[in-house]
Amino acid sequence: MIFLKSEYEIAKMRDAAILVSRTLAEVAKEIQPGVETGSLDIIAEEFIKKNNARPAFKGYGPKDNPFPATLCISINEEVVHGIPGSRKLEEGDIVSIDCGVEKDGYFGDHAYTFAVGECDPEDIKLMKVTLESLYKGIDAAVHGNKTGDIGYAIQQHCEKEGYGVVRDLVGHGIGKSMHEDPSVPNYGKPNRGERLRSGMTLAVEPMITQGDWKVKTLSDKWTIVTADGSKAAHFEHDVVVREGEAEILSTFDYITEITKNEIFQTH
Repeated sequence: MIFLKSEYEIAKMRDAAILVSRTLAEVAKEIQPGVETGSLDIIAEEFIKKNNARPAFKGYGPKDNPFPATLCISINEEVVHGIPGSRKLEEGDIVSIDCGVEKDGYFGDHAYTFAVGECDPEDIKLMKVTLESLYKGIDAAVHGNKTGDIGYAIQQHCEKEGYGVVRDLVGHGIGKSMHEDPSVPNYGKPNRGERLRSGMTLAVEPMITQGDWKVKTLSDKWTIVTADGSKAAHFEHDVVVREGEAEILSTFDYITEITKNEIFQTH
């Protein structure tokens, strides 16, 4: 079922989206070679709790294997759902960090791919094109369009550069639950899928690879990697469908302030 949000609910969602945006900026301060991913997770969890909210990912999923952390930290060929731990970031890594929060009963979901130190120009290009595709998709998230218009915009932008658009993982509605209807694939055809209506709230999140689009899940039953070992990037915003132009609830501004406006560098 699709829930159209009132302006009151959208204001609550904006609060959650801003908090999760600020959380990723707090994490960005510490991204550098040699840092353990588990330490980044602690920073995020403490910041969220200090702001009277709940880490939405921690404990999410099946009872016999819930996700154990606040952040999904996915490095290089890892697409999403990487589990933080003792692994240390290395010079030249690209690291996608996804975070969710619940604040006052509403959810925010946000992701950004960072360069660790100096990265290969081809990896920087992957991140740049993925970020551009996010905004192409958001441009299509307007009243009267369909979810296929969002996916088509993302797919066309990335595939013309020779990149793979992951099919098995998609964006989604968001609100009082982390994942609501409709599904928002990053591929599709114009005028196909669910009709978009003003007041719908969506998490748009292209997941793009340097190689083939196929993925597989590792033995931890969470970490999803590219099947061919190619690197992947992931960016995500929460948006409200409006007449004429979507409203973006989350922001990367806090991150770019930390990174001195060098959008793909952290130091």
